[in-house]
Amino acid sequence: MADAAPDVLWTPDPDRPTAMAEFRAFVREHRGVDATGYAALHRWSVDDLDGFWSAAAEFLGVRWHDRPTATLGSRTMPGTEWFPGGTLNYAEHALQGRDEDAAVVFAREDGLRRTVTYGELREQVGRARAGLIALGVGRGDRVVALAPNSVETLVAFLAAASLGAVWSSCSPDFGARAVHDRFAQTEPVVLIAVDGYCYGGKRYDIRPAVRALQEKLPTLRGTVLIPYLDESATLDGTLPWAELTARPGELAFEPVPFGHPLWILYSSGTTGLPKGIVHGHGGIVLEHLKALRLHMDLGPGERFFWFTTTGWMMWNLLIGGLLVGATVVLFDGNPGHPDLGTLWRLAQDEDVTYFGVSAPYVQACLKRGIKPAEEYSLGALRALGSTGAPLSVEGFRWIGEHVGPGIQICSVSGGTDLCAAFVGASPDVPVWLGEISCAQLGAAVVAYDEKGEEVIDEVGELVVTQPMPSMPVMFWNDPDGTRLREAYFEDFPGVWRHGDWVKLTSRGSYIIYGRSDSTLNRGGVRMGTADFYAVVEGFDDIADSLVVDTSELGATTEGELLCFIVLADGATLEGVEPALRKALRSELSPRHVPDRFIVVDAIPRTLNGKKCEVPVKKILAGVAPDKAVSRGALQNPDALGPFMELAGG
Repeated sequence: MADAAPDVLWTPDPDRPTAMAEFRAFVREHRGVDATGYAALHRWSVDDLDGFWSAAAEFLGVRWHDRPTATLGSRTMPGTEWFPGGTLNYAEHALQGRDEDAAVVFAREDGLRRTVTYGELREQVGRARAGLIALGVGRGDRVVALAPNSVETLVAFLAAASLGAVWSSCSPDFGARAVHDRFAQTEPVVLIAVDGYCYGGKRYDIRPAVRALQEKLPTLRGTVLIPYLDESATLDGTLPWAELTARPGELAFEPVPFGHPLWILYSSGTTGLPKGIVHGHGGIVLEHLKALRLHMDLGPGERFFWFTTTGWMMWNLLIGGLLVGATVVLFDGNPGHPDLGTLWRLAQDEDVTYFGVSAPYVQACLKRGIKPAEEYSLGALRALGSTGAPLSVEGFRWIGEHVGPGIQICSVSGGTDLCAAFVGASPDVPVWLGEISCAQLGAAVVAYDEKGEEVIDEVGELVVTQPMPSMPVMFWNDPDGTRLREAYFEDFPGVWRHGDWVKLTSRGSYIIYGRSDSTLNRGGVRMGTADFYAVVEGFDDIADSLVVDTSELGATTEGELLCFIVLADGATLEGVEPALRKALRSELSPRHVPDRFIVVDAIPRTLNGKKCEVPVKKILAGVAPDKAVSRGALQNPDALGPFMELAGG
């Protein structure tokens, strides 16, 4: 039975022209496809992969050097062959904006500001390209960067991509072990690094870490130092950024096959070496053009912001704004320094039109009682993106009430795995309270029950039944594809299992309930952890939380349900526990009231801010901590202490 439709928080304006409407008219005229609404257009996009993706490539202006002989060669997952014979280059697509248009607006937490036009960006990329060539960088070589979300990092990436070199980056606040675990496996030829970074009002010199990293990367031919904090900063054995970019260079683009590696992203690495996830030039160009132009309706004159670091896939999506001629707004620093108004002031000052953050940031603003629409002038803002965790119902309400009723709430979900979203928003689909509006075009996203059968209005495994262009071309150092198959295709052969717990509604919207390997199964009643956190963290007295169902560890009898909480200043467990129990009993079920609430100082999180649910489960089950989790993959490894003590006790 279908659920009752929740409140509609945003409705498309039928009079507003959109790229999605232009695309619908294009396929009607050039493909004979009369899709009168989004649902019909989406159905065609997953039923006719050849027709949809060839039309998307043409409409979105993919620039071929050698034209492909077909849209699809092999369509088997894994191993799908896209646009065989076609050659192109990502950087060429990113540098097509008009000379005088702003390509990048950069802001640092200490007040440093910089604007770069497309003309200036092209000139800088040409110089960096010449410098990389002088260092011997060529097609297929790896260029890695320990660098922040800055103009120089973007220039270095585009220069490397223009040569057909393979990029990989880590944020400079990553620990030395975490950086080495990622970069060493790629055998890089050039390391680009900053002298330091600022965060939360403090300045950090990382040159000792850069020196140590140099010594542990024997394949390096050169290290380039960007004087990011101190213009006079130097480091022996490095080439200054000014010297790398001293000479003007030709801005040319190496034509590479559709699946030629563009960059290497990484899994969290919580249970071993991070997996190197490789995406191809063509898949990223096409998938990001589709997302940014059609779903996000970005183009020249739009200002696109997402809070991210260079170690999260949202950086890769953010800089993709250049693909559609938009202005990308880069911010480096602590979003809560000096207060949570920092990013809202940035949106006001830079006339941001599409403002992207994480769901925990929205929750933090809600709890602090921030009212952006009252406190800031956000007249340019039309859409707010949220990802990184499920956006709570309260988060949806807060955006609608305090950011603005005319703001489209674009809750999206996807992953590093394909550097894109499976499900998200569209300019012609309403926003329902607590729901992700739709599957993205070309994404055949359904929910499977335990038998591998599709279900509607029931919670199941999120799977993708048709290939998408930006799915990984491979994992690094996985020559026969074994690890890639095990990661996504082991449970349902030929079908991508993503590892999320999802409900597909009869409206075509989606609700993500958290990771399926963290599901709370109490007395046969399954519930996602996102539901649990929405209730617990809705209390002002709770700053953070983590729930663990020990019966999921393979015990023959039902184990304990444990809720670890971080209390807000001045709060006590005795003061909040009775209300917590009552709320969980009434809003979830009596079975989902924890056996114990345990106060801790912090919840362990990965470098990208994800709660470490599964590693904590393993530790509580008696798995040795060094086997359950790689401490270098955590923001706060000391937070594991109480869980190790509990397991030992």
